[in-house]
Amino acid sequence: MKDERLAGIDIGTLTCRLLIADLAPTGQLKEICSERRILRLGEGVDQSKRLKREAMDRVVQCLREWREVIDRYQVHARTAVATSAVRDAENRQEFVDRVKTETGFDVEILSGEQEAQRTMLGIRSGLPKGIADFLALDIGGGSTEFILAQEGQAAVVHSIDVGVVRLSERLLHHDPPTREEIEQARVWIHGETTEALAAMPRRTGYTFVGTAGTITSLAAMAQQLPSYESARIHNYRLTLETIAELEEQLLARTKAGRVGMPGLEKNREDVIAAGAIILRTVMDTLGEQECLVSDLGLREGVLIHLATSQ
Repeated sequence: MKDERLAGIDIGTLTCRLLIADLAPTGQLKEICSERRILRLGEGVDQSKRLKREAMDRVVQCLREWREVIDRYQVHARTAVATSAVRDAENRQEFVDRVKTETGFDVEILSGEQEAQRTMLGIRSGLPKGIADFLALDIGGGSTEFILAQEGQAAVVHSIDVGVVRLSERLLHHDPPTREEIEQARVWIHGETTEALAAMPRRTGYTFVGTAGTITSLAAMAQQLPSYESARIHNYRLTLETIAELEEQLLARTKAGRVGMPGLEKNREDVIAAGAIILRTVMDTLGEQECLVSDLGLREGVLIHLATSQ
């Protein structure tokens, strides 16, 4: 059997991601082309429940460009999915229709559970040998997913409406955030996490895994990487002690003061502090001391799901 060339686009609340990869008969993905852009589609959605026209314009323009890239690679199949910002927006159909008309892409709006299931597929495809059971945390712009994956059993997933953009817009109004704002954020995250885990089975003998931009950025910062290196970020072990130190550094600086911090992705300066608060508070709530970082997640899972559902 030949490798199958696939293309997937993940339209997130904060970031849009493209992945073109060859899927081998063994189920392994070989990356051919990838790109990501921080486009902030979900800007203001938490309050207004609507996607802004200028935010939609940014994403549609990006998708036009990516359509040309995908066409050059002559893929067998393609897919585009949207997550929290689009599913929460009252004008989501307007956005989906615009994308179809102006770029040709059919956008599938994922539920929180569908998002988590596909993220699990991506994570599992890149775990080190010997790890069968894991509890994954996927911190997005508008929501965060908990995914309990146990070998031989259906995954248990729970999505909460806490993400880096939503938290920043709802509670972190000062720059840098005040002590009171940080405490309010911790109380909210702790409550949502406790409720999510109460709906999941008891967990023993699992590995705690984290994916998506907040966690990979913190892994890059922990290593002070001058540029993004997936090979050094994927399967890096991020300790709670290191996360707490990074959180403290981030919260002591303004957004402008975070610019240029080693390892911090450009244009993530205004939401990375919220991300650090979420990760630290979730780990404190769970009693976890270490997070295994996965550079694979929803983007890869979308392609694996596409291959199996054709």
